[in-house]
Amino acid sequence: MNSPAFIAPPQKINPLLRIFIWIADKVAGKKLLPPRLLAWAPKVAIASGILEAAATKPEGRLTPRLLKLLRLQVSFSASCAFCFDMNAVDYEQAGLTTAEVQALQKLTSPQKIRSLSATERAALQFAIEVTATPIAVRAETAAELRSHFSEREYLLIAATCAQVNYWARLMQGLGVPPAGFSDRCTSTPRPPSPLNGEGGER
Repeated sequence: MNSPAFIAPPQKINPLLRIFIWIADKVAGKKLLPPRLLAWAPKVAIASGILEAAATKPEGRLTPRLLKLLRLQVSFSASCAFCFDMNAVDYEQAGLTTAEVQALQKLTSPQKIRSLSATERAALQFAIEVTATPIAVRAETAAELRSHFSEREYLLIAATCAQVNYWARLMQGLGVPPAGFSDRCTSTPRPPSPLNGEGGER
């Protein structure tokens, strides 16, 4: 398999990992490059698979719409083309509008997106701050998030943001391009400014 990434997959892959790669391809509906690259380090591949399997599912105030918003916000904030390509799939079915996705892609402040609820704004502001480099979650942001969600929900929001951040850093580090999951989000989000660590309007 020719690799468009910075490295190529190993020629020989652990038989057990081949099974997991086959499952990943089956679920995705296409041949995926990331699990093949991870085959260089089976422990990393297995740990990454477990992390993906632990992805937060909708429950309580963590609706499909909110989780989709969070994953897209982190994808755009981290400027990960592979991530937003994957996370943009079926955004309309999750209750997002094209205008909302475009606003997130432009890194517009959640406070300026009128269609968002106060709960969604609080969660998205947290996602932005926990994705910033260096990470800078303000006490006010944490308190605002806590006022809208239970402690369990707060944890799951943080875990969701951390999971997407993991894949964003890994995919960019390996040079993995978009896999073609979505035809709606085709342009690359603007990278954060090297001067202040932020991009777009705040």
